[in-house]
Amino acid sequence: MNDEAPRGGLDANGAKRRPRWGRRTPYGIRREPREHWRAPVAPHDVATYAALDLGTNNCRLLVARPTPDGFRVVDAFSRIIRLGEGVAASGRISEAAIIRAVEALLVCRQKMRARGVGQARLIATAACRAAENGEEFRSRVAKEAGLELEIIDSATEARLAATGCTELFDPAASGIILFDIGGGSSELVRLNRSRPGRSGPPSPDIVGWASLPVGVVTLAERYGGKAVSREIYKGMVEEVAILVDRFAVEHGSGLGAFHMLGTSGTVTTIAGIFLRLARYDRRRVDGCWLTDDEISRVVGELMAMSFEERAANPCIGAERADLVLAGCAILDAIRRAFPCQRLRVADRGLREGMLVEMMREDGVWGEA
Repeated sequence: MNDEAPRGGLDANGAKRRPRWGRRTPYGIRREPREHWRAPVAPHDVATYAALDLGTNNCRLLVARPTPDGFRVVDAFSRIIRLGEGVAASGRISEAAIIRAVEALLVCRQKMRARGVGQARLIATAACRAAENGEEFRSRVAKEAGLELEIIDSATEARLAATGCTELFDPAASGIILFDIGGGSSELVRLNRSRPGRSGPPSPDIVGWASLPVGVVTLAERYGGKAVSREIYKGMVEEVAILVDRFAVEHGSGLGAFHMLGTSGTVTTIAGIFLRLARYDRRRVDGCWLTDDEISRVVGELMAMSFEERAANPCIGAERADLVLAGCAILDAIRRAFPCQRLRVADRGLREGMLVEMMREDGVWGEA
């Protein structure tokens, strides 16, 4: 949902919509108008990179080309596939989930071919790590979709998330607690101020990290996501808090004037609801700040909604209505362990981190 291109025409007030993609965004990222995505491209353009993140819940792709201070997104794709559905109970990726994943990956392959991608990194995360048929699934993807997936470990996932978000670190803060609430796992990273390079995005200075074996899909499957009572919600928070507290004991001291940074569908959804968006707008969400009280008010609103009301909300949708409260419970456990008045929202993460690392390895911006 977050990577959808804008539609042309008039806005709600009858005025002509301004282009949303041909403008500069934070992080040195530029997004071209959608009509440019279909322009002919020479095969195997070495300056065109692709990053694909096959997660427990979503399949996401970014195709980009480097610029002097970052990169320009020229194509994107996002689809909810629920790859990890039932993995916690059965230990296996189901046939239905494999079919959904292969269908989405075929779309990604076509987009990469159409854009003449010269270098790509295609990763799979928690669902494939946890499933006993993860390697079998990877082989099937290679055979049926023609793509070679890399099943990354949790340390790599934490590093990529941090790398993808460095531009949103407040330079005045003494430290950052970054969290990525995923479908099958959640990553916590403590960072110092980022290290600036001569050009291109800065590099993260990671102090410590942890991967929690819980995400929105696994938590919602255990507790239920459609009808969530106060008691059920409290149970989810308490379960996650035990895991978060272990990280807080080791990395919660000496933070000073720190801020939180969240990169996940949970925090972008909360931001969209807080901003009262009639339609999800990445430009307004990515990089916005929320106070602790503002987050609490939105979580309270979500708790008061029925499943149908959550499904009808334009920043949630039917495909995520049963997962959003599980995400809020994980967030509340993190907030409890790290009390902080400032949280910055990131609509970016693993894919941007992969793009930065590939371009940096190719010497696109000189020495980091």
